Amino acid sequence: MSGNFQLPEPLSARRIVVAMSGGVDSSVTAALALKSGAEVIGVTLRLYDHGEAVGRKGACCAGQDIRDAAAVADRLGFAHHVIDHESAFRQSVVEQFADEYLAGRTPIPCVRCNMGPKFTDLFAIARDLGADCLATGHYVRRVEGAQGAEMHRAIDPARDQSYFLFATTRAQLEFLRFPLGGMPKADVRAIASSLGLGVAAKPDSQDICFVPDGDYAGIVTKVRPGAVHEGAIVDLEGRELGRHRGIIHYTVGQRRGLEIGGMAEPLYVVRIDAAKNEVIVGPRAALAVSSARLSGINRLATAEEWGALGPLTAKVRSMAKPAPARLDGDRLVFDTPEYGVSPGQAAVLYADDRVVAGGWIEETASAFQG
Repeated sequence: MSGNFQLPEPLSARRIVVAMSGGVDSSVTAALALKSGAEVIGVTLRLYDHGEAVGRKGACCAGQDIRDAAAVADRLGFAHHVIDHESAFRQSVVEQFADEYLAGRTPIPCVRCNMGPKFTDLFAIARDLGADCLATGHYVRRVEGAQGAEMHRAIDPARDQSYFLFATTRAQLEFLRFPLGGMPKADVRAIASSLGLGVAAKPDSQDICFVPDGDYAGIVTKVRPGAVHEGAIVDLEGRELGRHRGIIHYTVGQRRGLEIGGMAEPLYVVRIDAAKNEVIVGPRAALAVSSARLSGINRLATAEEWGALGPLTAKVRSMAKPAPARLDGDRLVFDTPEYGVSPGQAAVLYADDRVVAGGWIEETASAFQG
């Protein structure tokens, strides 16, 4: 087994707290921590129990997942604690998710969860337990640089989760360890299988943990009943082309589901005006964006490093290809127009494989000349 925890020797005198979700990744992280010789304590936050209610596998920190985490700890022989954070999770993640959709934005609850319950709260718990570090099963690499710990993409690009961890602070990164960032997923499952862990073949979590079957609108209407109203779908000049069932059903760049026929070219959602309860549509060219204003910018490169970073690229969606860009104050400026840039999403900047900054997209500047 591989995995480097980068702790001072001897590891037998160290204590590692492992965040355990009940999946194969966090289970193998715990096994690697135990193999290092350190004392291991597993911690699972009970965040949401909808997966238990519907019998859905891989709901993350629901009933069955907690039992799976406990079974791994029992088999490997280390302490495991379950801490109830359902109320805090609802307030800081679920309700914020609903409010973002109602504001015409496209939220990323996984980042909010990492910023809140998973990192901030787990950090406090780990320190209370006297841990030397907090280890997670995220696929990202922590590299010791000249100015301290750096965050780099995982070696497996299909598994890289650095986009979702952009808000990790430099202080948090010093305390965090990501032993899976240098491993392909096949090796992780092989380790779990060799140890006889019941989660070895457990499917990866799909979608957002608290959204059953991808029904985002259903969650919004449940959390904020009576807040969704039908309204107009208008073109770039404000002419009404059709009606919508509620702005929560639409995101920037969406083409399907508009139910507007007889147009000369396909229409896309260009922006959403929550104040007017309008969905604005236009041709694909109208999606072109020259820059975006960011909020909550987190810089993982020091001021001394920033000027020597060289060319930067930015991802504006988790599955987007990084695009050449630069950060000018709070504005992310693209070298060439970028498409599908949606308020509510994150923009994450990279210098080669290193995450150097990131922030929340608040508004965009159109590059459309039509």
